[in-house]
Amino acid sequence: MAERYDILIRGGETIDPGAALTGALDVAIAGDRIAAVGAGIDPALADRIIDASGRFVTPGLVDLHTHVYWGATYWGIEPDPVAARSGVTTWLDVGSAGSYSFPGFREFVVNRARSRVFALLNLSAIGLIAPTWEFANPDYCDVDLAAMMVEENRDLILGIKARIDANTTRGVGIRPLAQARELADRVGLPLMVHIGSGPPTIDEVAALLRPGDILTHCFTGGDMRLLGRDGVPHREIMALRDRGLILDIGHGTGSFSYETAEGMLQAGIVPDVISSDIHQMAVQGPMLDLPTTLSKFLNLGMSLPDVIERATSRPAAAMRRPDLGSLRPGSAADVAIFRIEEGEFTFHDVHMNARTGTRRLVNTETLVGGKLLERTPERPLHPWSTLPAHQAAYQKPLGRQA
Repeated sequence: MAERYDILIRGGETIDPGAALTGALDVAIAGDRIAAVGAGIDPALADRIIDASGRFVTPGLVDLHTHVYWGATYWGIEPDPVAARSGVTTWLDVGSAGSYSFPGFREFVVNRARSRVFALLNLSAIGLIAPTWEFANPDYCDVDLAAMMVEENRDLILGIKARIDANTTRGVGIRPLAQARELADRVGLPLMVHIGSGPPTIDEVAALLRPGDILTHCFTGGDMRLLGRDGVPHREIMALRDRGLILDIGHGTGSFSYETAEGMLQAGIVPDVISSDIHQMAVQGPMLDLPTTLSKFLNLGMSLPDVIERATSRPAAAMRRPDLGSLRPGSAADVAIFRIEEGEFTFHDVHMNARTGTRRLVNTETLVGGKLLERTPERPLHPWSTLPAHQAAYQKPLGRQA
């Protein structure tokens, strides 16, 4: 007797470069797993049909840089309402929680979300309760406490996070990053390092990076940027990348520059991962969400398969979770469906520099574990969540549909 399916997504163009599943392929789901991917799967075998004609079917997006600790931190959004409208099925919260706040993160975020939520633990024991300054007091950098928290939560904690810039370190120099390096090495997990404007310098950061680590905000316009004024990418960082360092976008409200992006792409440096750095300010624009961020790279000349790969299988590999970000049969049935709007659109970087484009990715359905994620209202923004002055005039919509 032929296998029956709970859901069959048919008629769409499937794009999963990481699993080499691309083309006019149907996707069948049984329970919480992908059961089959192929052309012309018999619709009579499915209890429910989702017609994806004229749209693109991808693995659920894996956002490698997010802040989803709503209500207990300066930055956090609630994950599920945004997941339902954006196609993100896996969130990696990067450092919102430190050792003292991680138990609450598990209880009030992870355990209550339908989408998948993992974390990088902040070396600072207070995490991102405030907008910055978490390393300014060295007493918060308790390596022993953080190592203990990792050992008790290895199902959720997939790495270590350190924000290294002039605001977070506030005069203590490179010491917090050296301690984060010690912690990551002790627990055998990758280290994600945030860069922006120093001090410290990008050279000081580079000395403490290792293959398998993640350098986020890799297309920043700050003075720690990877593109020299001569148009040459930072040689030591590029050598590290050749050995396995992961370059991640992390758009946010302060970390994506079109000038840097265009220079790096012209030099042949394509980001390894495209992530949103979504938070209370970034959802207001010009970042908005991960599909909008992907659309910027689509309009910078990257192909749709390359863009999708950098938001599915590649971030999953960086998290050491190859079971996610894939439509390979047997994988978790996390699926996103998109349409591409054609028209005239204006996109902005964090400095409000504008670029026009003709294509925009728009999510239409999101499934997590084989179940449709219903669209629900997003929580009101916190009273402090105002955009920086230079972005305050940002207005939606982005453009005009053809």
